[in-house]
Amino acid sequence: MKKILVIEDEKNIQNIIKEFLESAKYEVNTADDGLEGINLIQNNNYDLILLDIMMPKIDGFVVCEMIRKNSNVPIIILTALTDEESQLKGFDKLADDYITKPFSMPVVLKHIEAILRRTENINKKVDVLKYKNISLNIENYDVFVDNKKVALTYREFEILKLLLENQGKVFTRDNILNSIWNYDYFGDDKIVNTHIKNIRKKLGYDYIETVRGVGYRIDKEN
Repeated sequence: MKKILVIEDEKNIQNIIKEFLESAKYEVNTADDGLEGINLIQNNNYDLILLDIMMPKIDGFVVCEMIRKNSNVPIIILTALTDEESQLKGFDKLADDYITKPFSMPVVLKHIEAILRRTENINKKVDVLKYKNISLNIENYDVFVDNKKVALTYREFEILKLLLENQGKVFTRDNILNSIWNYDYFGDDKIVNTHIKNIRKKLGYDYIETVRGVGYRIDKEN
């Protein structure tokens, strides 16, 4: 089920959007202002964000700019600002779409479906491994956790990739050395322990399980 965040301070509009999208089989979270929205984004993975502009605390333009520092999640601006300058500013902040109020929810739904289709097509072209809140871009070695970019070394990336591609399978240290180092490493096999420790620390989540006396694995995602 696709997950959408609605950042909208007008409760009646927020409720209408939420009810309509849930009836269309989307999972929907809501935020009453920009700061609450940013907090939710930092702690969740969303497939798309619907974003109002005129909100208390921080406006939608600032929220959009903050999101884009760490994430390429699709953003649709829903706003009463109909002037050309505001629309251009929204796209300058790298929003994916701009819809003005009053709007038709069936039309908004079509915009959402179109953007999600494009996103899925891009993800199919770019080889991406996903596990819970982790995404690995195989082509450019980018790693994102909670939509934030995380810097892994080449060996760390390859170990994480190996475990994610073989969820549920236990790898011994020798297995990992042979797969990643290609038999070219002749030192202490405990180097694998160090890499695993570093990966866990950088990800901020202990998804790599130590199977005592055997090795390491990442369990299959439920």
